[in-house]
Formats: sequence, structure tokens, C-alpha cells
Amino acid sequence: MRKIPLYILVLISVACATKKENVVPNIIIINVDDMGWKDVGFMGSKYYETPNIDYLSSLGMVFTNGYASASNCAPSRANLMTGQWAPRHGVYTVSPSTRGKSEDRKIIPIKNTHTLSPEHHILPEVLHENGYITCHAGKWHLSDNPLEYGFDVNIAGGHNGLPRSYYPPYKNVKIEKGNSQYLTDLVMENALKFVDTVQKPFYLNYSPYAVHVPIMPIDSIVPKYEKKTPWQGQGNAEYASMVDNLDRNIGLLINKLKERSLLENTLIVFTSDNGGLYGITKQKPLRAGKGSYYEGGIREPFFFVLNSKIQPNTKSEIPITNLDIFPTVLQYAGIDASSLQLDGNNLSPVLEKEVEVFERPLFWHFPIYLQAYNVNDNENRDPLFRTRPGSVVRKGDWKLHYYFEDNAIELYNLSEDIGERNNLSEVNPEKATELLTLLKQWWKDTNAPIPTTKNPEYISKL
Repeated sequence: MRKIPLYILVLISVACATKKENVVPNIIIINVDDMGWKDVGFMGSKYYETPNIDYLSSLGMVFTNGYASASNCAPSRANLMTGQWAPRHGVYTVSPSTRGKSEDRKIIPIKNTHTLSPEHHILPEVLHENGYITCHAGKWHLSDNPLEYGFDVNIAGGHNGLPRSYYPPYKNVKIEKGNSQYLTDLVMENALKFVDTVQKPFYLNYSPYAVHVPIMPIDSIVPKYEKKTPWQGQGNAEYASMVDNLDRNIGLLINKLKERSLLENTLIVFTSDNGGLYGITKQKPLRAGKGSYYEGGIREPFFFVLNSKIQPNTKSEIPITNLDIFPTVLQYAGIDASSLQLDGNNLSPVLEKEVEVFERPLFWHFPIYLQAYNVNDNENRDPLFRTRPGSVVRKGDWKLHYYFEDNAIELYNLSEDIGERNNLSEVNPEKATELLTLLKQWWKDTNAPIPTTKNPEYISKL
């Protein structure tokens, strides 16, 4: 038997050890559409049943102050993908920015960017350049073709913001046929094929169309929820069936990862692109819902999972946004982010409990109008619009809203008033001035466009 020289054995040993140390995690971002802060069991819902999502959340760290960086679909997704605030890419809303009657709009809003510019160096491109195979599954909404933005595989993604039908024919959603009929099931069926066959580190951007309208129930699930007692504004059995079915599909993804022994080395981020649609679901005690910059429109279920790095069954009250996903993913993937202009922060010190305090201001900018769905049932600033042009800043427990039409200010202490009912701007002018100064400096730093031109078609109702 031929002996292998000792120095070769040493080299092999070192190579194997180095290879083991350099193993990068797979990345899965689960970005649900229109799922509210309390539309899941792990955040306290007593109506919706989400055992698989709840289980997944128990494997890592849950953020009770997790936010979307915008209150509706396209800008939130553009922010996540670029890692940048909206003024840097110009996607402020789902086009156009003039939604609502012109006679009710006091100023002319900033023009919206409908398609994300390919000049931005976005997350899938960076991961692809560093050896990851990348797959988008579900709603894209930022361009016609996600394959032009760093994805190797596209499952059902296009410019459309919702499916015209969750049942075939899906009309505006192009997707390879399979054994499943319901769109949520079919997207996951194709995503599981990707996970089952990929042989190198992968990034899966799982972004189901669910639970966005149209509300198209799974008939076999509806009776379970019709028998349940409504809870704090949650009682729509048809919507609940869509939540339940989405949870079942996420359970299939978890099982596939376990089957392939991938779960242990996969960074999983779970969140939603904006708040739940008010009237379909409610997030009490949060105020309002999707499209509003009150807490109900932007606060989300949010957690991170990565075995051996993030301890299970942990929680954090530190405020974060989906802007933080990009730099955090790059940190765990071992990718240098120094050449990128990212507005979020790497959360690994928080996730690994190296720090307990992580204070920085969070900003939102929406120089646009977004009409209300129901003037008789809403919790907006006025019944005509979910959003009038303005900006928001949160620092610590304090949150300030600023409106461009009339320079009005609302100030809330979220630790005492999470429902944003008690405007403290007049009784605490010092805090209002402090936050407004921060906001104005942020406008300057980001070249945020401020709408000031009066609308000649406006008709005052005063």
C-alpha cells in the first residue's frame, strides 16, 4: 500500500478545514404581499392559524418593531432590492402618484418612477456576482422581467402587482404548469423544484402574490374559519383561507430544506412588503392599514433565522426596516459591501446579541397621493386619502409625521400610544423640533423631492 506523504495529508486537511470554514449560507427571503403585523400566530393573532410560520419564527429572532420602508408594494420592494431609500431611486408608489380626485389634491405630487432603473446594483446581482444561483418566485412588480436584474430563474414574476385570478387561467401571470391549480400552490411547487435541484449556494426570493387581493378563497379551508369567533377586527374567513394556505406552502418549503439537509445552513428572512389591507384585516391596536404611514400601514411581522449564528426563540424590540436586509445578507454571505451605497444597517450584531442598543433614526418619504378605499371605514388622517404627501421619522419611541400640503405635524410616543391617537406636538414642541430638524437634514442629504406646486384644480372644502 502506497503511503501518502505527511505534508500532502496536512495540505488536504488544511484545504478541507478552509473549505468548511468558507461555506456560505443559502439565502431565502420570504416577502409576503399585504400581510399585516398581526396576521400571524407568532405576533398574537387569535383568528389566523399559521403553525408553520410560527414554527419557523421560533428558530430565530423576532423583531416586534419590524417595518416596511414604504406602505405599499412597489416602493417597499424597490427599497429592499436596492437597499436604498426611495429618493435615491424614485419609486414612491404604485403608479401613478395622482391617485384620488384632482379637486381634492391641494398640491401637485412628485412624479413616480414606474420601473426600477437597471443602473441600480441590486441584491440578486451582487449575490450572483459572488457565486450564488438566484431565483425569483412570485410577485416582482419592478419591471417586466426579473431575469434582467440578476436572477437566473424567474417563476411568475413580471410588472403586474397582483394576479387577476388565483385560479387558472391566471390571465396576467405567466407560469409553468404543474400539478397545482391555485396560484400560491403552483408558485411554491416550482420553487421547490428549484430548491430540490440546485447544487450550489442559492438565493431564493420567495415573494408570493398571496395574500394580496383579489380575495379568492380555498373552499376546503373556509368552513374552519367560518366557525371561529372574529378577533379584534379579524374575521374574514375567505382571506383567512388564503393566509392558512400560504402557511401550508411555507411548511412545504421548510420540509424540503430539511429533506435536503439545507435548513441548518440557510439564512431565512421573513417579512411583508406593507401592512394589511384595512377592511379585509385589522392590526389592533395599530392605526389604519396598507397605504398609510400610521403603524398599521408599515409595521410588519419580521424575523431572521440562521442556525448556530442566531439563537432560537429570541426577540428584539429594536426598530428595523427591510432596508436592513441587504447589508445583513451580505454580511452572512461574506460579501464586502463597502463599495455599495446602502441606507440600511447590518443587523448581525443585534441578531448575535453582541449589542443591546442599536439606535438610529428611520425615515419614510411619500411625496404622493394615495386614495382611500372606503370613506366610511378607515383610520386615516382624513377619509379621502390613505396617504397625503408627507414624510415620517422615527427615533427611539418617538415618531413624527410631517405633511407638505399644510406643514402640519403629528408627534406620537409609541411606547405609550402605539395606536397614534394622542398628538403631542403642541405639548412637547422640543421633541417635535428635534425630529423635524432630523427630517429636514435627511431631505437635504438624500435630495428628497418636496412637492410645493399648488394644484389649480384643487377645490377647498372649508
